[in-house]
Amino acid sequence: MIPALILAGVAVALRSLLAGWFDRVLLGAPVVMVLAGVAAAFALPGDALALTLNTQVAQRVAELLLAVLLFVGATAVRGGRLWGPAPGPVLRLLFLAMPLSLAAAVGTGLVLLPELGWAALLVLACVVVPIDFAPAEGVVRDRALPHRVRTALNVESGYNDGIVSPIFLFALILASDRTRQDSPTEALTTAVPFALIGVGVGLVTGLLLGWLLDRASRLHATTEASRRVFVLCTPVVTYAVAVALGGTGFVASFVAGVAFCYLHGVLAARRARRAREQPDAAPTTAYRLAGADYHLLTEVTSLATMLMWFVVGLAAVATLSEGVTWQAVVYTLLALTVLRLGPVLLAFTGSRFDRRERLLVGLLGPRGTTSIVFGLLAFNTLPTGPVADLALTVTVLVVLVSALVHGTGAPLLARALAVRTRRLRRGAPDG
Repeated sequence: MIPALILAGVAVALRSLLAGWFDRVLLGAPVVMVLAGVAAAFALPGDALALTLNTQVAQRVAELLLAVLLFVGATAVRGGRLWGPAPGPVLRLLFLAMPLSLAAAVGTGLVLLPELGWAALLVLACVVVPIDFAPAEGVVRDRALPHRVRTALNVESGYNDGIVSPIFLFALILASDRTRQDSPTEALTTAVPFALIGVGVGLVTGLLLGWLLDRASRLHATTEASRRVFVLCTPVVTYAVAVALGGTGFVASFVAGVAFCYLHGVLAARRARRAREQPDAAPTTAYRLAGADYHLLTEVTSLATMLMWFVVGLAAVATLSEGVTWQAVVYTLLALTVLRLGPVLLAFTGSRFDRRERLLVGLLGPRGTTSIVFGLLAFNTLPTGPVADLALTVTVLVVLVSALVHGTGAPLLARALAVRTRRLRRGAPDG
């Protein structure tokens, strides 16, 4: 694995040194790291990748990374607003469009891949449905897009993987038993206690650590660097406590992220307001520093994300070299298009979003790191053989196609549709 590690380090360094150039030619970090992973795959023995990915250590690493990603996603919405400044569109996406997409993905799988069974197909649906803007991270900051579209997509991408994770856990338990077939009731009986312990641990840990950080900050016991380290440790501690108590670590980390971010934002805003009310006090930077507390967490997550895309490049060579069925290709293409766009358009019926804004929300749905980690967990947990192999194949196809299509095409599509929308609103000819 030494050649692969060297290439991974070189690729990260090269991408970091030339990030501005790469971004200008629409070559984001995912594309660069996938290409590096493809190159590294030829330096490995034939079965080394599969043996490396399908181990208990790899599973624990994937779970811990997912826990951190879920925590980071939950902290994307700040300022003490759980659903962002416009909760209506977000709720439509998370609780109407996403369940419809999951159901449509399972139904499509029953037609194209009937031999897998509905439980394994629900696992695949949880892999391909959640969106993640890692392949097209500039889109949600692109001011060519309407503000409410960017806001809805940003909050959705932060919350959808956390909401899907209990469903993924239930489906994984139901599909992964190698000795007997659990009924849905038995699988639910197993999954619910895990999830409830995770929710309880996440809520208590998130609120407690958020309060402790505020208290220490008010006593001037912290530094800017120590606060950033504290925030970075929060999802790791939450995951470890949840697992030690018999719960699911990634559900706990998501709930902790929501609770921590909410309390952290509210208390920081309160400190800033109190400081402003004191005429003789020095100008406060409490609220600004509250946002800076997340910088180290974000940067470490970005590095881990780049390494996960490198793993996708490795897996792509091993997976695609063995051949891909047309059913897997069709399933992937439908998952990235119709199975996302149709439910979004249906969920936004009667909303204030116009037709082009609905198209933007439906089309700008890249799949990224969450799909990678869910796919790796499925590959490690599902019975060894065609089911696990197909889970890895679909994961690789979905994230590769999304990196290419959304990473390069999404900025162009967003600007083209946004320009047409502005012209129509000004009454200019649309032509």
